[in-house]
Amino acid sequence: MIGMKKKFAFMLILIAATAACSGRPPANVATGDHANMDHSTTQHQNHADMPSSPGAADAAYDLQFLDTMVAHHQGAIDMARLAGSRAQHDELRQLSGNIIRGQQVEVEKMQAWRAKWFNNAPPAVNMQFPGMSEGMSGMDLGRLDPLKANAFDLEFIRQMIPHHEGALAMAKDAFTKGSNEEIKSLARQIVEAQEAEIAQMKRWQEEWK
Repeated sequence: MIGMKKKFAFMLILIAATAACSGRPPANVATGDHANMDHSTTQHQNHADMPSSPGAADAAYDLQFLDTMVAHHQGAIDMARLAGSRAQHDELRQLSGNIIRGQQVEVEKMQAWRAKWFNNAPPAVNMQFPGMSEGMSGMDLGRLDPLKANAFDLEFIRQMIPHHEGALAMAKDAFTKGSNEEIKSLARQIVEAQEAEIAQMKRWQEEWK
C-alpha cells in the first residue's frame, strides 16, 4: 500500500512538470487548490525514494534545474503544511507559512519559465542533480506526520535544515552552470532566503531541545 502511495506521489510531480509544458498551472500543485489537496498520498512518503525522470540527466541543464527544484520545493511545501496543526511554537508555524508562500511563488515562476523555454519537453527531475539527493534523503513525512507539539518541532527542524542545505547546493551550482540570467537571479534569492531560515532553525533547535 505504501509503495502505491509513493508511486502516486511521484506521478503528481510528473503531472506538475508536464502541465507546465502547456503553460497551465497543474491542479493542486503550487496553486490555491493545493491547500485543499488530500495529503494522505504524501504524508507517508519517504522523499529519498523519489526516482529520477527517464533520461533526465541528458536534458538541458536549465530544464533539469527547473524541474528538479520544483520537485524539491514541493517536498518542503508538503512538509510545511503539517506544521499548521502539529507545531507547538508560533515561530515555527510562521516560518512554515513563509516557506509555503515563498516557495509556491517560486514554483509558479519556474513553471512559467519551463512553459516558455522548454514547451513540450518531457519531465527532467534528476535525483543526481547537485544537492537534490542530499536534500531529500532525510525527508520522511511518515516519521513526521504522527508527531505533535515540541517533538514535531524538533523533527521538522531536523529534516528541514538538510533539505534547505540541498537547495543551497542546487542554487549555487546554477550560478556557474546555468545559462539563463533569470534562473541565476532566482538561485541567488533562494540562497539568501534559505540561509537565513537555516540560521533561524539552528537557533530554535538549541533553544527547544
